[in-house]
Amino acid sequence: MKNIPIIVLALVVIMLPFCKKNSTSQAVGNSANDLLSGSKYTSVKIEIQYMTGFAPDAAAVDLLKDFLAARLNKSGGITVVQKEITPSSLSALSIQQVIDIEKNNRTVFTSGTTLGIYFLFTDGGYTDGKVLGVSYNNTSMCLFGKTINDNSGGVGQTSRTKLTATVLEHEFGHILGLVDVGSKMQASHKDSPNGAHCNNKDCLMYYAVETTDVLGFLIAGNIPSLDANCLNDLKANGGK
Repeated sequence: MKNIPIIVLALVVIMLPFCKKNSTSQAVGNSANDLLSGSKYTSVKIEIQYMTGFAPDAAAVDLLKDFLAARLNKSGGITVVQKEITPSSLSALSIQQVIDIEKNNRTVFTSGTTLGIYFLFTDGGYTDGKVLGVSYNNTSMCLFGKTINDNSGGVGQTSRTKLTATVLEHEFGHILGLVDVGSKMQASHKDSPNGAHCNNKDCLMYYAVETTDVLGFLIAGNIPSLDANCLNDLKANGGK
């Protein structure tokens, strides 16, 4: 994830805030407080769209819901809906192509007291082949399904559940404003040379989590957790 209002995961990434139909997209992290607190929106609805053959790992989606339930103040709960969409048939997709796919397919938007979130799972990779996912606006993220599948679930590889959940949670961490892109730091812990990332190598938001370096770690280790500094940032911005 490199700062631009797109944070790229060399194995995961991000970019923009709350998306209403026909509204202008905002930068990654701009909806952090809306997501974390319950003052304006009391529930979250996540739409996951996936291209044929690239449905997300079900256990990973459950882990994402648990991750969010522990951080978001949403008395109305967090729900997930899924839908299969037409494959792109592209071996590599750019951010603009991902944005266009969302524009043509997304159906869940922020309405009333429910904040809408969008995830896309593609049948191709990113233009940078190491990238597993991107957060490209305040409520929109993309996981590159083929790259994830090629690097997980096989003999000698990490589990599909662990890799998918790691990317989902890391990307969501960015739209929750980490690090210092919407949730203000309570103590200095930003790894500035590597963009909006934490300087703690054991943290979910460490820059290497979005690179191929995470693959070897996940074979033997668990999904990384947010460290105390990242948790404090979220709590100070309305989270649990």
